Amino acid sequence: MMDWFKPKRPQTLLGLAFDGLRVEAVVVHRSNGSAEIVRSGDGSLTLDPRSADPELVGLELRSLLDAAGIRERRCGFALPEDLALTLQTVVPELPEEDVQSLLQLEAENGFPYPAESLASVTSKFQVIDGPAYATQLAVQLDTITRLEAILRAAKLLPVSFTFGITALQIPSATRLEGVIALWIGERRVSILIVSRGGVVALRTVEPGLSTDEGSANIAADQLVRELRVTLGQLPEAVCDNLKTLRIFGKNPGADALASAFMIRATGLGLTLERVNQFAPNELGLKLPEEVPVTPAVAVVVRQLAGRTAELEYLPPRVSAWQQFAGKHSSGKLAMAGKVAAAVLGIAAVAFLWQQIQLSRLSSDWARMATKVRELDHFQQQTKRFRPWFDDSIRSLSILRRLTEALPENGDVTAKTIELRESGTVICTGTAVDKTSLLNALDRLRAISEVVDVQVDQVLGKAAIQFTFNFQWGGSPHKR
Repeated sequence: MMDWFKPKRPQTLLGLAFDGLRVEAVVVHRSNGSAEIVRSGDGSLTLDPRSADPELVGLELRSLLDAAGIRERRCGFALPEDLALTLQTVVPELPEEDVQSLLQLEAENGFPYPAESLASVTSKFQVIDGPAYATQLAVQLDTITRLEAILRAAKLLPVSFTFGITALQIPSATRLEGVIALWIGERRVSILIVSRGGVVALRTVEPGLSTDEGSANIAADQLVRELRVTLGQLPEAVCDNLKTLRIFGKNPGADALASAFMIRATGLGLTLERVNQFAPNELGLKLPEEVPVTPAVAVVVRQLAGRTAELEYLPPRVSAWQQFAGKHSSGKLAMAGKVAAAVLGIAAVAFLWQQIQLSRLSSDWARMATKVRELDHFQQQTKRFRPWFDDSIRSLSILRRLTEALPENGDVTAKTIELRESGTVICTGTAVDKTSLLNALDRLRAISEVVDVQVDQVLGKAAIQFTFNFQWGGSPHKR
């Protein structure tokens, strides 16, 4: 499920590279482990990206892309190598935290700009039987911000900012033997030296490029001198590990300079290689042979292959909420946030405990629900039929006592007897005379269970009709 939330690798990307005012654009599409160029274009800007208004440069860049029929928004940008500031430090055997502190101190003292105004990446390598080194490669944040503004004005969304030559020659690919890589551009030559998986040096020179044979020879001589100077500043063990010199570049001036340089560089003790096409799967995807060897192509193909740049300078994207929190955060707000988080945590725990209890009680009820329904049915039936099942035999006891009070000869006869829930008994009947009735009432009063005998009505003289009542209040079990 977590894979659903991971950003998917794009299928198509635009590669961009600036070489002075020259712009290279190439759209690459990935499919089934292969990549192909679906659209490309190049042209020249009239405005300098490093000094002109970013909005205007972006609009001009957008016009160039529209003229080439390029509509892809996501792009990988190959930074010009002359933007790089480098600083090399010997790293002693220290804990990683102390190493970072050391590098930060070196950056503050070694770079010509404040450390907070730079975007810096560290590349490490170690000399055989020697110390470890860390090369810090920095770019001014103002430059990164300017480039972002230009791309935004051109309606582009950058996914990577990295040096083009480090995409052509990946530092980590040189775990054993070192490599010197040259990228010959329109006006500049970039020199990258990598060894033991890290960047040793990165610089640019301007030898005055031209297709004229004489100018190419002069430029080659200058380039050899610059290269010797660069190598002379490196530790001897690093120089001994450098075995190959690779030359990249596709313009006519590059071909002329490469030919002249290769004749003069034979004395460097290096294997010279003119790179005109990528090796199979060198960039992580299979490419057709006709794909040009350029920084723009290398940057985007590596991105499409899922190989993130080792020297990445694209600032992390900050969400709107993070911007708001960073802008308005304070000690009180932070404390209020902590308190709110604590209250929410307590509420969450209480709610969880309540849910656990409810779940347990629900389980208990599910087990006893059937029996409870059965008991409830029995109670309802008991209430319904209880008057018909009186264990005290109250009615029979009353009838028995009343019968015992009346004479056996029939002088007093009961016709109706009404028994009420309150214990009141109402009796109506006939008597031959008052004396017989009074005697019967006296015998009734003598019964311990009988209370408060009252005569309600006596009618007649010869044949008397009577009504009396009494309260049955004795023990129901007394006989």
